[in-house]
Amino acid sequence: MVKFLVWLVLLVICWPLALLALVLYPLVWILLLPFRLLGMTVDAIFEFLKALLLLPARLLGGAKVR
Repeated sequence: MVKFLVWLVLLVICWPLALLALVLYPLVWILLLPFRLLGMTVDAIFEFLKALLLLPARLLGGAKVR
């Protein structure tokens, strides 16, 4: 909602820039999508390594780690 209100203010102040932002936003989102997927993959790898390293302690009845 805040993004929409900021866009409306930009539309009132400088409508060509607001229309350019409206057109470029999906393109920028598509360009940044691979970086988001890479970030999710790296996060999943770190979670897997954490689970793998803590597995012996969990099997021996150590404290539960969140």
